[in-house]
Amino acid sequence: MSLIEVRNLSKVFAREESIFGGAKAQLRAVDDVSLDIEQGETLGLVGESGSGKSTLGRLILRLIEPTSGTIRYNGRDLLGADRRETRALRRDMQIIFQDPFGSLDPRMRVAEIVAEPLVIHGESGCRPGNRGETRSARERVLELIGAVGLDESALRRYPHEFSGGQRQRIGIARALALRPKFIVADEPVSALDVSVGAQIVNLLKNLQREFGLTYLFISHSMPVVRYLANRIAVMRRGKLVEVGPTEQIVSAPTQEYTRALLAATPEIA
Repeated sequence: MSLIEVRNLSKVFAREESIFGGAKAQLRAVDDVSLDIEQGETLGLVGESGSGKSTLGRLILRLIEPTSGTIRYNGRDLLGADRRETRALRRDMQIIFQDPFGSLDPRMRVAEIVAEPLVIHGESGCRPGNRGETRSARERVLELIGAVGLDESALRRYPHEFSGGQRQRIGIARALALRPKFIVADEPVSALDVSVGAQIVNLLKNLQREFGLTYLFISHSMPVVRYLANRIAVMRRGKLVEVGPTEQIVSAPTQEYTRALLAATPEIA
């Protein structure tokens, strides 16, 4: 059984035709998408900007509610889950955001940021108001900070004191706090320079082995996805146009759009 099963998933947004009102148009951001994500794999989701990649990732996590379709996590119906079930399922499903600058609260210290999921879910002895000050929570936060390549001195500092790559490491530590099984990585290196982005990609690969993670890795870069993903899904205008093993997609794509994506990005030396 697949860890994630998506069937006929669609999301339609209504939008005004002009700033003065008038008739409404529909934007079909995700259009009848079906896919599976196997336990322990990395499925790379690629496509140009506006193709619906990020919307699909957020739909799977129920950060956005779909217009139609079904989503199952480990055999359980996500869309039919009540509030209590949804809260329990959210522990297993986390997201790494694209923007390492806007995704961290500038008023919180790193220790508070990483401990926040523990506080919200009442783990490791934390309770709202403690902000991760209990010893067990601190041990967990130290473990997470070390896992992403930062040291204890980072815990007392604020996000503005770090570089973009370091901020993304903090975001990754936060995503790992509840020991999730599935992570949506939404273009996590697109805001970083090439060398720093490569470090983050390697970190994600190492963390996958260490923590037994399953990734949906969203990107517009075929070379990055080729390096990280077991399989690739190609998205265009809200639809999946091609899905297959990485080497098959890269070496023998069946769709012209996939060939155009491959031709538009340089190979990694």
